[in-house]
Amino acid sequence: MSRRPGNGTRRFVGGGSNPLGGIFHSKTQTSPLLSVVLVLLGTVLVIGYVYKGSGGSGDYKSFSKVQGDFSCTYDVHMAIPILKKTYGDSMHKVLHVGPDTCSIVSELSKEKDTEAWGVEPYDIEETDKSCRSLVRKGLVRVADIKFPLPYRAKSFSLIIVSDAIDYLSPKYLNKTLPDLARVSAQNIVIFTGKPSNSKANIPQASRFGRPAKMRSASWWARFFVQTSLEENETAAKKFDQAAAKSSYKPKCQVFHLNSYR
Repeated sequence: MSRRPGNGTRRFVGGGSNPLGGIFHSKTQTSPLLSVVLVLLGTVLVIGYVYKGSGGSGDYKSFSKVQGDFSCTYDVHMAIPILKKTYGDSMHKVLHVGPDTCSIVSELSKEKDTEAWGVEPYDIEETDKSCRSLVRKGLVRVADIKFPLPYRAKSFSLIIVSDAIDYLSPKYLNKTLPDLARVSAQNIVIFTGKPSNSKANIPQASRFGRPAKMRSASWWARFFVQTSLEENETAAKKFDQAAAKSSYKPKCQVFHLNSYR
């Protein structure tokens, strides 16, 4: 059954108690109305701080803590220096596919000799000035990844995917992964959730229109073979070594693939 792209609105999900409640605790009793006003004011300030910065995401670590959600896109933010050490010149023309792509494109564009584009698989409803500028320039596009991407074959030297294919059924994965390989001239890096992350992804189910399917590494390995995608063992080894030196431990599974020859 075809899935309509979900709503891209950021939501801040609580864990049953207000995280700011302790700030306003006092021995003296205050009126309920005043307490509500102070809590709302504090929440607005926190949200404003989180969204401050490029790409609409601001401090992604702060966003993750406030949202109480799990995100492979946060892993991508942290992994950019590691990816640079791994792929070197292959980071010349990069396409990121996944939610909050404006923040990734903005971050990648800061790297020397790197041009970046992005595909947002879901609606962009809340964006800052920087993100709107990227959309106007055509550097970021909204596109349903169940259908062919609006790029020519071998347009990019590296494609990075996060928080996108976990929501696709095998029926659409059979179309989407080969199309990602089509527009890649060399390499594909895929960040996917682990089965152990299933509970952490529950808040995202409402955001993306359907719950994510957390698949094991062995499941993905079989699927890559079925779609004739080969693991880039050299890149995977370099990535692991660079990550170890930087004490970077991704919460997501990271797959390094070769594009079609």
